[in-house]
Amino acid sequence: MRGDILTIIGVKHCMLYKINKLLEKFMPLMIPTSVVIGVLLSVYIKDFSYLIPWIFAFMTFSGSLNSNFVSMKQAVLNPLPLFLVLIILHIVMPLWALGVGHAVFSGDTYTITGLVLAMAIPTGITSFVWVSIYKGNIALTLSIILIDTMLSPFIVPMTMSFLVGGNIEMDIVGITQGLFLMIVIPSIVGMTLNQFLKEGVAGRLSARLSPFAKIAMSFVVMLNGAVVAPYLLDINLKLVGIAIIVFLVAFSGYLFTFLTGKLFKQDKETVTAMMFTGGMRNISAGAVLAVSYFPAAVAVPVVLGMLFQQVLASIYGFAIKIYYLKEKDIESI
Repeated sequence: MRGDILTIIGVKHCMLYKINKLLEKFMPLMIPTSVVIGVLLSVYIKDFSYLIPWIFAFMTFSGSLNSNFVSMKQAVLNPLPLFLVLIILHIVMPLWALGVGHAVFSGDTYTITGLVLAMAIPTGITSFVWVSIYKGNIALTLSIILIDTMLSPFIVPMTMSFLVGGNIEMDIVGITQGLFLMIVIPSIVGMTLNQFLKEGVAGRLSARLSPFAKIAMSFVVMLNGAVVAPYLLDINLKLVGIAIIVFLVAFSGYLFTFLTGKLFKQDKETVTAMMFTGGMRNISAGAVLAVSYFPAAVAVPVVLGMLFQQVLASIYGFAIKIYYLKEKDIESI
């Protein structure tokens, strides 16, 4: 009897692992598709938007099970990459987005605010997946995710208030509370479990929850798409322009961190970790904040960012693989 139960558990785990790998493979397609479905079905699903923060909290909890507080040792022992990524995430990119926004959309406060918000939110937890695929520095990645996550309730409201606060009404208290609910508290719970459970238990739990977390991400993206559907359905030159600028700004985030890593002579594993953590954003969290605490028009650049983030990650992953293969060939000559 016990053997039969263990066999069933093993089969289920194997199935979940296969489903998770399949979802990872189709992530660049899955997220944009979810936006489209959300827009098309907005009439039927937009009333369920109140579920978004709770679904997102589950996603954060699932992702944080892979890390614990020991991960911060890496950042303490070698803080330079961490500082470089944080500077790019929360100073360089928000200022860059603000400058580009004013240059291209002068006077359009909502669009400019959305661009800044898209670049002010913390690094994406899914960067861990991409760093793992391309064999980057996992410990550094976890340290950046952990520290940036913990700082986000303070950095994001401060950045938004400093850069666009005078131009738009913001619920700073609500934003801070939302970040604590969606990111900080679930992360602390997940990391605490990782810290105190028997070795490997948290990892196995994370592996089993991972496919559900990816499906949950699709639902969050779908619901966010439903909320901003009126703006996305009206396809015009302005919307196309916003999409192009969002793509270029997001593209530059990966490029800036890659070049910074090379400039400071970091090794391949560190540069890979820096590139993905510095380029990716917790874009779903940004969309939730935009939908919950700003006028709906602010959410448009953030939601459009969902269309490109996973695609850009796959493009840069392929590019960095080719780059280091060529560099290795040159060194061997």
